[in-house]
Amino acid sequence: MTKNEFALAFNEVLEEKQLPKEVILQALESAMVSAYRRAMMASSAQHVEAKVDPETGLVLVFAEKEVVESVQDARTEVTLEDAQKVNPEAQINDMVVVESTPKDFGRVAAQTARQVIQQRIREAERSAQTTYYERQLGEIVSGVVQAVNNQGATIGMDMKAEGVLPANQKIPGEKFRIHDRVRAIVLEVKDSGRGPQIVLSRSHRNFLRRLLENEVPEIYHGIVEIRNISREPGQRAKVAVSATQAGVDPVGACVGVRGVRIQAIVKELHDEKIDIIEWNADPVIYISKAISPARVSGVFLNDTGDGGKTATVVVQEDQLSLAIGRDGQNARLAAKLTGWRIDIKSIVEAATDTLGKLQSNPDLAEQAEAEKGNIHQIEEILAKKAETRPVTPEEYLTLTHFVDRVEKRSIERQRAEQQAEEERIGTARAEIPAAAFEMPLEELGLSEHVYNILTEASYHTVGDIILAMKLEPDKVLGLSGIGPKAMQSIEKAIAEVKYPELVVVEVPLEVVTEVPAVEEQALTEVEPAVESALEIEVPVVEETEEQAAKTFEEMFTLRPEIIQTAGAADDDDKKDKKGKKKKSVALEFDEERGAVVGKKQHKRADGEWDAEW
Repeated sequence: MTKNEFALAFNEVLEEKQLPKEVILQALESAMVSAYRRAMMASSAQHVEAKVDPETGLVLVFAEKEVVESVQDARTEVTLEDAQKVNPEAQINDMVVVESTPKDFGRVAAQTARQVIQQRIREAERSAQTTYYERQLGEIVSGVVQAVNNQGATIGMDMKAEGVLPANQKIPGEKFRIHDRVRAIVLEVKDSGRGPQIVLSRSHRNFLRRLLENEVPEIYHGIVEIRNISREPGQRAKVAVSATQAGVDPVGACVGVRGVRIQAIVKELHDEKIDIIEWNADPVIYISKAISPARVSGVFLNDTGDGGKTATVVVQEDQLSLAIGRDGQNARLAAKLTGWRIDIKSIVEAATDTLGKLQSNPDLAEQAEAEKGNIHQIEEILAKKAETRPVTPEEYLTLTHFVDRVEKRSIERQRAEQQAEEERIGTARAEIPAAAFEMPLEELGLSEHVYNILTEASYHTVGDIILAMKLEPDKVLGLSGIGPKAMQSIEKAIAEVKYPELVVVEVPLEVVTEVPAVEEQALTEVEPAVESALEIEVPVVEETEEQAAKTFEEMFTLRPEIIQTAGAADDDDKKDKKGKKKKSVALEFDEERGAVVGKKQHKRADGEWDAEW
């Protein structure tokens, strides 16, 4: 093969396989090594390497051999004269790497290394595919359907890779035919002996996210942000969006002019209905919008603090079925979108439940007394509804206001109780040494049985169990396996616990900044009225006791750039920004008080100064 023929063939392989030049060269060299070992029956322990010139196709093989005086086996031995041509410092019994290319090796290698080269290139292709598609995780890829069966569809993609679209990752109701072009996201990439297994998905919610990023430039550039997505593929999806810049309508940007943008996504998703709602930091407003297209009369939140977040949504009777949706789909998607458990009630049902709570719950006795004048009217309206008599809009409005008043008062009472409980816990915690919450529970020296029970109940430090014993001793006693004797052992261990003492290091007070000596000549230039004072131009403020207690040394650590002599502040024409004259304060050390005090200076008409402490 001539120089041009080899170079053309080499470049053709590069273009066909879409692999780096180094990968193909490495595969060729590895194949040459395998061919040499097979042709020369060389041991696998012998170091052999090959070099291939990509321009000429020249192959050189180098093998490690032992330097000997007389060669018995040319495969593993070399004479001292030949070894010193490669390494002049070679000696007998040394190991050197010398050229060992057999005669007519190119033709032999072509016959024996073909399979090795193909295998190496195939492995390189698979590695490149795996690397490429691992970077594409979560991104949209496009491909052509190559085969369809009950388990899913096989998609041919870039780099001659094949992806699998399982049946459970397809949008329900859509069918593919061979040669159809399909878009999906890369859900998972698994490496196997037969190449990467690329799992695709069209039902994942991130597929909708990527479609929105592609169709809506504002989302792609970060002007509009997707807050959350809840989706039931092929049926309905809800997307919460918000704007990161003022004056931008996030919903309008996603919908587009006459719905052009959203319609393109709906068509891609097999006519899946998509609700675009505006995200809001207020859960009440957010949940109200998440229930759309139904109109909401009221939203009442009940956050217990232990992860049980429930929102009661009240709607008019004609909006009830719309709010719930087919098979509860609308309510279910709204709950996934907002993260709240949503309980939807009609206004009549909500009023009936609220009235029942007022009449039966003793904790609501105060509210029941406040609503005493309205309860009779509410009962009459509910009776009319039960008898299927017509109820006027005004009466529905009365029910709405009744539910709103009672529910809001109940929520306020619950918040007050939670706040009181938090304050009670905070007060009890303050009485416990902070070191107790740093000490592990085993420091109490309890029996292994009691220790295991407490740790399983999430008491991990001494402070945790002391706090529980202060607040809820019955809760500790109620743990399975904890009896009166165990409680006594816990109380005794708590009483005997000793906390590590804090080591207090006393640091002697030293003068950080020394006061430079004032030259005698400079003192003679200072006006007599302020010879003993350094005057600072500051607004007059009343000193607190803490400020007056500063030591003489501390006052002289002030920055020198804010200190000036009386001559610099003698000009009474100085004014502040508002046009008012600044008042001067002289700082002097009072021997009777033992502290530095401020002395306010007033300039009289005759040019003299009056001092006021």
